[in-house]
Amino acid sequence: MAEASSSNEQETVPKVITFLSSLLQRVAESNDHSRRFQTQKISVFHGLTRPTISIRNYLERIFKYANCSPSCFVVAYVYLDRFVQMQPSLPLNSFNVHRLLITSVLVSAKFMDDM
Repeated sequence: MAEASSSNEQETVPKVITFLSSLLQRVAESNDHSRRFQTQKISVFHGLTRPTISIRNYLERIFKYANCSPSCFVVAYVYLDRFVQMQPSLPLNSFNVHRLLITSVLVSAKFMDDM
């Protein structure tokens, strides 16, 4: 019975979550291994350690508990992309991606989903 519940839960997660998590994971890993990592600035979004939760599980939890629409996650990605373009010395990496992600989802939810 638990397996059926788990598969139903996976089916209810929008494909945009899977796509976005995969994309952000690749970007963060790429920037972690970049030689520019030593020259990156530290911001209030940087953690001292890498979070133990994967980006995919983090996005699924946000989707499950925050009641955001799937379009909210698309807009959140647009906000992240604009941030990275405006702040090239603060690229997404595994130390800041979770914090920047929750911030962009919050702003997106306020814009897209609030009445």
